[in-house]
Amino acid sequence: MIVHPDYPPTLGATLIGPDRCRFLVWAPHAKKLELKITGPTPHVFPMQRLDRGYYELTLDGVGPGTEYFYRIDGQRDRPDPASRLQPHGVHQASAVVDRTFAWTDEDWHGIPLRQYIIYELHVGTFTTAGTFDAAIEQLDDLCELGITAIELMPITQFPGGRNWGYDGVQPFAVQNTYGGPDGLKRLVNAAHKRGLAVILDVVYNHLGPEGNYLPEFGQYFTNRYVTPWGSAMNFDDLDCDEVRRYFIENALYWIDECHIDALRLDAVHAIYDFSARPFLQELAAAIHLEGERLNRRVYTIAESGQNDPKLLTPSEVGGWGLDAQWADDLHHALRSTLVHEHSGYYMDYEGFSDIVKAYRDGFVLDGRHSKFLRHRHGRSVRDIEPYRLVVCSQNHDQVGNRLMGERLTALASFEQQKLAAATVLLSPCLPMLFMGEEYGEPAPFQFFISHLDENLVAAVRRGRKHEFASFRWKHEPPDPQAEETFQRCQLNHTLKQGGHHRVLREFYRALIQLRMSETSLTFPDRDRMTITSHDDTQTMIVEHCTAGRKLLLIFHFGAAACELTLTEAPGTWTLLLDSADPRWQGPGSELRPGEAARSTSTLHLMPFSIMVHVQPQA
Repeated sequence: MIVHPDYPPTLGATLIGPDRCRFLVWAPHAKKLELKITGPTPHVFPMQRLDRGYYELTLDGVGPGTEYFYRIDGQRDRPDPASRLQPHGVHQASAVVDRTFAWTDEDWHGIPLRQYIIYELHVGTFTTAGTFDAAIEQLDDLCELGITAIELMPITQFPGGRNWGYDGVQPFAVQNTYGGPDGLKRLVNAAHKRGLAVILDVVYNHLGPEGNYLPEFGQYFTNRYVTPWGSAMNFDDLDCDEVRRYFIENALYWIDECHIDALRLDAVHAIYDFSARPFLQELAAAIHLEGERLNRRVYTIAESGQNDPKLLTPSEVGGWGLDAQWADDLHHALRSTLVHEHSGYYMDYEGFSDIVKAYRDGFVLDGRHSKFLRHRHGRSVRDIEPYRLVVCSQNHDQVGNRLMGERLTALASFEQQKLAAATVLLSPCLPMLFMGEEYGEPAPFQFFISHLDENLVAAVRRGRKHEFASFRWKHEPPDPQAEETFQRCQLNHTLKQGGHHRVLREFYRALIQLRMSETSLTFPDRDRMTITSHDDTQTMIVEHCTAGRKLLLIFHFGAAACELTLTEAPGTWTLLLDSADPRWQGPGSELRPGEAARSTSTLHLMPFSIMVHVQPQA
């Protein structure tokens, strides 16, 4: 049994009265720490040193909006490591925030994880305004589409106003240009009002390079390990208990004060921790305890490149006890099949056969040798419920880390886009869409920054070129610092109202309705799922059996039409959906929805098509 410490949300500036504020900061590196209240006449107040390197001060005459620094050793003024708001950016003063909010979601208790239909979005490019309030205006449209959970890319304070969010340096502070903490709370409140869960992408493996003042306060980093971003976060070295407390308190802040429903943990494979009780295990337990306290369903979703079921294995048997993880293998298999990607890490995927394997087993690299990594990679997850693996055909990484940031819209035909959508949304795993894919948004999603340090900007430019070397892509990557790079990534929501964009969106909506209405898709069970594949025609037949009903999914990944006789699926089947139907601007279908086909019938499969049939059981 693991005993979990108490993590009261007390770091930072906490109002304890109308004009009374308590400040608490961990700063063992400081010989002396003072609180500097800024303004026309700055005032400096000494802080009391507590055990284990904490400093505390309770001050009268301090209310919401008061701006302050911590002065280290009488020389350096630095923002609060637990600041809730940086009104003037990462290098300037922190602001005291009134943490109360007029919530109206008291009846919201979350939704089961298996019901998540995730929609990943970047606040800055999701709308022209690039704010939380502007995002609220799109929620009704997402609900009508069938989305049940929105996932926000990182929103913590980063330099300037343009960034993916992974350069955040203030883990508690909500980006000021997005609308700050109150803007976030308005978005979450509005989402819950509509029955939408909210996932927040948090980054506990590194901080950005500009405005990162944490090392001046304490040993937040360790040189024991090296990450792609430099020194690793300190989760198992000297003073690591206080670093763990800092990040766990951060996680509980999002869940408790901001009412977030799930945390997506960025690149957990870059969190190095060889202690007996790993940080991720402790984090998951603390989050689940907080959910129980609040009577809400809250979840942890990891991003990991390790293909390791240990993340999802219960802590009682040696795992880390997380709820779900991203699984990229289906995406990679789809890309290698549909658009013939074979460079970089795509060299490990053999096309159609790996789509079948991803459907059947969850991971493709489950101990198989990786040509890209040049060693065996991963372990099997067949014993893990499939809905705990998050799959997609597009996400911010797989689009944005291409040289030109092209979406599948620019790389695949309309029929291939529909097939990819069906493969993800009808998967036994948990589906995720990337903003705009549902209507074929043509705008790219490219890497963008707005750093103030020119040397750092030059380093980022060099790094992007180096990153693309293994893919052998030609041309120069877009300038990440240029404002036009950011602007060309903004969505155009008016497109969804007409033409093939409207048709594609309606097709997505039909797929989501099908998933949510069919028990075998909402409650997938590998033991009741049969997969038959034909490599010669690149056809995969998936049969789901539940009490009183069978569902038949026929995926055809071939570029040529073919004939199929349902010898493996006896009986009479009623067509529910065919992507080749003219309704979906397809090339034509022999059957109409509601018409029947016998197992002895020959089905004519159009190139890159998906058919769904149903058969009531006797």
